[in-house]
Amino acid sequence: MATTVHRVSLAAKAWSTAIMNFIALFKYPMSKPFKTHLLLAAIISILPCTVVFAQGNPDTAPVNPAASAIQPPSKDKVGLALQDENNWYFSWGYSRQQYAPSDIHVSQPGLGNDFTVHQAAASDFPSSVQDTVQSFFGLDFTNPQENVRVGKFMNPEKTFAIEFSLDHSKYNVDYNQTVPVSGTITTGPTGSSLSVNPQNFNYALHNGLNHLMINAVWLKHLAGPEQKPGDLQLISRAGAGILLPHADNTIFGNENQVGPKNQNICCFASNDWWQINGWTAGVEVGVRYTVYKSIYLELTQKIAYGALRSVPVYQGTADQTIWMSEQVLSTGFLF
Repeated sequence: MATTVHRVSLAAKAWSTAIMNFIALFKYPMSKPFKTHLLLAAIISILPCTVVFAQGNPDTAPVNPAASAIQPPSKDKVGLALQDENNWYFSWGYSRQQYAPSDIHVSQPGLGNDFTVHQAAASDFPSSVQDTVQSFFGLDFTNPQENVRVGKFMNPEKTFAIEFSLDHSKYNVDYNQTVPVSGTITTGPTGSSLSVNPQNFNYALHNGLNHLMINAVWLKHLAGPEQKPGDLQLISRAGAGILLPHADNTIFGNENQVGPKNQNICCFASNDWWQINGWTAGVEVGVRYTVYKSIYLELTQKIAYGALRSVPVYQGTADQTIWMSEQVLSTGFLF
């Protein structure tokens, strides 16, 4: 009986001390997420007292004061990750894209046009190496087909992160192809097919077809020393976001114009250079290799789906869906 009373006394004292210390912490200003972490830490810290009280036969088991003492609180994993060094990363990369043939529906009510171009083939527009280097050092990041990633690790092991990504891809319907067409055309050539050329149908999302996404990112160690130079990791991403294209097109001789890029830049007016014209989702997989300290190289393959709505054309809009395959080579660093 004396043993039981002793255990109850120790457990009650531990619970009381932990709760009073925890309440005292709330006298200081702190964010709500940090308070949540403190609550979790407090619960974890007093669990050993409860276990000591509950385990074994209280009348026969010997009393172990050291075992029933309050243990130091465990650090919450998320809280530790938020305080760790090299917990953020940034990368810039260059990419190539390939597109599946796509149907493009064009509506120009003022002109009486309402038609669909079927299975139009399209390509990207890669910059030369010299042009890409000049654009990079000139801080003109919208010239090459560039890719930006900014992420934050959410666990101490640095195997899971939340990330913002920008894929500045470019989309151009190929010239010199003949595609089926259906619907009503009153201001251009009639018939069941259309010859794609700069005057009949010059349709491009050239500056560019921008995918802005929030991604969940997973990393898995494959070879080499972990989190040191020579570390090879498998990286995978899944995310979704918005499409922010710049439409550059001429349909039956009528060019869509929105003015210079330095005026009405973004994002909701009909004459803005970049406009929110749909949503996108995608997955990405590849490898990340640590080159030197916190510097790494990354090579990935991405598949993305985009639904474009109300893309501006002359006196109207265009709608389409796009499947994109993309290869990204980038360099980044942890900070």
